[in-house]
Amino acid sequence: MKLGIVGLPNVGKSTLFNAITKAGAESANYPFCTIEPNVGIVAVPDTRLDRLAEMYNPVKTTPAVVEFVDIAGLVRGASKGEGLGNKFLGTIREVDAIVHVVRCFDDENVIHVDGATNPTRDIETIDLELILSDMDYMERRIDKCRKMLKGGDKKFEHELKVSEQIYAALEQGKSARTLSFSEDEQVYVKDLALLSSKPILYAANISEDAIGGPEPDYVKAVRVFAEQEGAEVVVISARIEEEIAMLEDDERKAFLEDLGLDQSGLDKMIQACYKLLGQISFLTSGPDECRAWTIKKGTKAPQAAGKIHSDFERGFIRAEIVAFQDLMDSKTYAAAREKGLVRSEGKEYVMKDGDITLFRFNV
Repeated sequence: MKLGIVGLPNVGKSTLFNAITKAGAESANYPFCTIEPNVGIVAVPDTRLDRLAEMYNPVKTTPAVVEFVDIAGLVRGASKGEGLGNKFLGTIREVDAIVHVVRCFDDENVIHVDGATNPTRDIETIDLELILSDMDYMERRIDKCRKMLKGGDKKFEHELKVSEQIYAALEQGKSARTLSFSEDEQVYVKDLALLSSKPILYAANISEDAIGGPEPDYVKAVRVFAEQEGAEVVVISARIEEEIAMLEDDERKAFLEDLGLDQSGLDKMIQACYKLLGQISFLTSGPDECRAWTIKKGTKAPQAAGKIHSDFERGFIRAEIVAFQDLMDSKTYAAAREKGLVRSEGKEYVMKDGDITLFRFNV
């Protein structure tokens, strides 16, 4: 699962990335300080895995992970090659979803590329560049479909119809993600890998002083825009998150309590990204390892087994499953089994978030 962090220059993208990964990506008060896309692998917060580790005291504990890519600041004209546009639009094309960091603070010491803070304008600037890039791509796609049809290849009729529908929406300034498609059309649209079709999460970056106070008007403006396309908004302070990331676990907990928070903004953002892509986790446990495995919501048991090893899927017999809370209430796996809480599920079982699973297979 790969997520691209995008936004205008100097909105806090690299500061946020530093906090997420503790990787120390270069951060400076000038545009394009991020010259190469930085990549960081981040653990998905999951208290269930922590509880299992306490129960089993395993040799190792392995959380589910998300890959974040810090992409340099886009500017107006990026779709035509302005700034470092072409290179970074290409990087966005490779990610599964977009985290759009929006500046929601005023600071005369931090230059704004357009002179003043205006979240709605900033979002529209980025959206427009993604849409213009997609329009350019779809023009070429439509030309190809028409040429193939002239050559007598009728299978391109359907592709041409969908392509023209997408182009018409883009021409009106609508992102491809706002359109609805049939199941067959969705397969084609997914293959297009359009920039404006990527699922999106808005990260409203507020100042340190605004934490715990009334929601700034800037954030309210982001929410209004996000609501129009059914997107979620997570409010963070990238600077505070960077400080939190440098603390040890006990210090972090105390720091959050002092701020009146029960969870860091980053944890909320990572979990929101997980939800954005329709991901869930099933868990495996034992003295050797407790681990969370990422799967798509709706995945059946054999395909979930295949995440561990292809042999597990190929020779799948059954899955022995206990719900996380049932195991916690029972104190031990043996006690849960005695109570009849450990179920035997077959090939048609659809995995649920938090299923603690033992796969039986034979190759």
